[in-house]
Amino acid sequence: MSFWRFLKDQKLVAAGWLLFVLLTVFVIWLSPGLPLDWGTVGYLALIEGVLLIVLLVYHYFSRRVWWQKLALHKEQSAMQNYLTGARREDEQLQQEYINQVIREHQSMMQEIVAGQEEQKDYIDSWVHEIKVPLAASQLLLRSLEFDIPDDKYMMLENELGKIDGYVEQVLYFSRLDNFSKDYLIKDTSLKEVLLPVLRSNANYFIQRKIRYEVLGEDQSVLTDGKWLGFILQQLVSNAIKYTPSEGTITLTIEKKAKGVQLLVKDTGIGIPSEDLGRIFDKGFTGQNGRFSETHATGLGLYLARNLANQLGLELTAKSVVGAGTTMSLYFPYLAFYQEQK
Repeated sequence: MSFWRFLKDQKLVAAGWLLFVLLTVFVIWLSPGLPLDWGTVGYLALIEGVLLIVLLVYHYFSRRVWWQKLALHKEQSAMQNYLTGARREDEQLQQEYINQVIREHQSMMQEIVAGQEEQKDYIDSWVHEIKVPLAASQLLLRSLEFDIPDDKYMMLENELGKIDGYVEQVLYFSRLDNFSKDYLIKDTSLKEVLLPVLRSNANYFIQRKIRYEVLGEDQSVLTDGKWLGFILQQLVSNAIKYTPSEGTITLTIEKKAKGVQLLVKDTGIGIPSEDLGRIFDKGFTGQNGRFSETHATGLGLYLARNLANQLGLELTAKSVVGAGTTMSLYFPYLAFYQEQK
């Protein structure tokens, strides 16, 4: 707290000083043996004013250390460190109150973190458990391939693929907070990650008569292949979801001066301009998700953007309604890494 701000809070003290001066004048006026000399009154008022200022300065500097402890700074958190150094009774009272709030806050946060860890462990366990009957269902379906009509077989396989995709979303969503414990950064071929993603969506391409093409030479980027594969899966599945039959999805790999760019461009329905800025928000589905035949969860692009940020990548989108959408995933070069190579 600055001295001037301190003085602004001393209005009651100033009013008391003025009342004391007036009381002094009144006492002198009532005293029969003392003449009311305004020069003497002014001298007394000056002495009292100087004494008041000295006391205020002393009070300010005696409390400044304590106020500095109470001041919040951007790089500090009030809920991380206990308050110490109280010397007066009122400071002791403030210190005990603040420390009790900190203790209750930390206890509550520990309970929340413990609950989140239990929930995450349960989700991870559930995901791994559900993958077993999913895999068994897929094997069972393949064994019935020649016993049921082709269209029914394709529909069942697609639905099982959707379930598997939603399960993967749940798994990656639960791991967002613990990303640093589950990644391996290394030289990764873009096409080695991209082509399996395209093959896994082959049924959708065939069923909806959507053509895809991969343009540009393969590039090696520094990233985690597993997390990158999930990001690409979300981008490709979104492109398929909103591209009508006979449409085209073009994946272009471009080498830039300061990095590598992967473009996923479709000829789909496009995204309205009022929705484009929110498509990466958690749970946002927009007009396309609410009114189209496909149902959106609002998690795919949210997870893709978050994982891209964790990997140091830049995910952006451009779209024109009725003409299609282009998703851009940019891999910047790491100067230190390039020098080492």
